[in-house]
Amino acid sequence: MRAFAQGACHLSTQRAGSALVALCTGQVISWPHQRSIAVARLHAFLLSFLPLLLFGQAVPPTLHGALIHALEGIGTATTDAGRDSASQRVKQLLGEVLRSDSAMQARFTGVPITRVDAPDGAFRLFTWNVKQADGTFRFEGMLLVADKDGPELYALHDKTAQITKPESAQLSPENWYGAVYYEVVPVKAGRKTYYTLLGWKGQSQVETRKVIDVLYLAGRTPRLGAPLFATGNKRQSRMVYAYTAQANMLLRWEPAYKSIVLDHLSTTVPELAGQPAFMAPDLSYDSFTWEKDHWQFRRDADLRGTDRGKPYNAPPK
Repeated sequence: MRAFAQGACHLSTQRAGSALVALCTGQVISWPHQRSIAVARLHAFLLSFLPLLLFGQAVPPTLHGALIHALEGIGTATTDAGRDSASQRVKQLLGEVLRSDSAMQARFTGVPITRVDAPDGAFRLFTWNVKQADGTFRFEGMLLVADKDGPELYALHDKTAQITKPESAQLSPENWYGAVYYEVVPVKAGRKTYYTLLGWKGQSQVETRKVIDVLYLAGRTPRLGAPLFATGNKRQSRMVYAYTAQANMLLRWEPAYKSIVLDHLSTTVPELAGQPAFMAPDLSYDSFTWEKDHWQFRRDADLRGTDRGKPYNAPPK
């Protein structure tokens, strides 16, 4: 708050008998009147800095409003070109924030973007989606990795169409299975920390997906996907669940059980089993529980006595 103190010259006052002397102006006014003037000036001064204080120090206040406007523009644009332009503007503005000295501490109060921060301060991850006119989605993201030599910023490039086997693929920021991440669950295997990410992945007008992914750091280089998910006799690098866009699927960390809990999906039309547009939650639940070095799958998790709350389905508008 050094800059705050330096800018408060006109608020510096001292009591002199029955009068208060304004040091910067030399004017002497009666105490009640001077006090109200000082309070008014203080309020005006604080209001002028409010966007900066909310968004993070060393970030121009106008950047805060511009970022909100660009994010809202993705939703209000009426063409793919307009949405893509707004998304490019988001990347530009967010990049300016994340390249600043205060990037790891910057506040994003009121900014409609999905962010997960590693609890240990290792990274900040921002993701958003761009819906296309044909009902499909493209995903965008920026990852800020902390390092003793200074934070490193990575743009995430959605290559979903080229990733034919996402469950076994081990990926990178340049080759990303795009999603909007809304929760992070750190786990340890030996000395390495793996950050388990829960994400929403709109797919088409008839299909939605949820994703359990893994982010870890090889040195300061981020990697996505690791064979940590034990289902039956095999390990998978990420879990992908596809279901009808007309349904909601629960996928969240449940602290009471120390497990990731999720809706079990079943077909709504037996003869069309396996087709995502006809898969939906069947009112039973599964779970993944961390066991030393992997997430162990368990069928039929018992969630009685817990408050499920509202399942997360859609990213912020």
